[in-house]
Amino acid sequence: MDDTDRALVNSLQRGFPVVERPYLQVARELGLAEEELIARTGNLLDQGVLSRFGPLYQAERLGGAYTLAAMQVAEADYDRVAGLVNAHAEVAHNYRREHAFNMWFVVAALSAAAVARTLLAIERDCGCPVIEFQKLREYFVDLDLPV
Repeated sequence: MDDTDRALVNSLQRGFPVVERPYLQVARELGLAEEELIARTGNLLDQGVLSRFGPLYQAERLGGAYTLAAMQVAEADYDRVAGLVNAHAEVAHNYRREHAFNMWFVVAALSAAAVARTLLAIERDCGCPVIEFQKLREYFVDLDLPV
């Protein structure tokens, strides 16, 4: 990452404007052309520097519920299980971890009961116990890359 990429990441995590041409506005703030900003964002995603680019919703504030869950999945079965987990519309995102619990995912739904039903369905479909980690406290981490 060069200084421009770091400035871009810093800018994007502080919010994205809700305007007719948000990329153009951010590009101007960074002294870039709109096309360059879009290309740089795409490159950061392609290189895995950014894992995703999009809004993060606080489901509870919207009247819904969510939870973090993990499973121990045999490496030989990992892709099959990941496909089954990701097939559930309630799965917001799913990450592989270098840990005994190697599959972590977030389930978001309209209610706590719907979250529980989804976790039971994933457990049934995959044949792996699902461990739920309910949120006790909210933390916001501000990553600021030196430019």
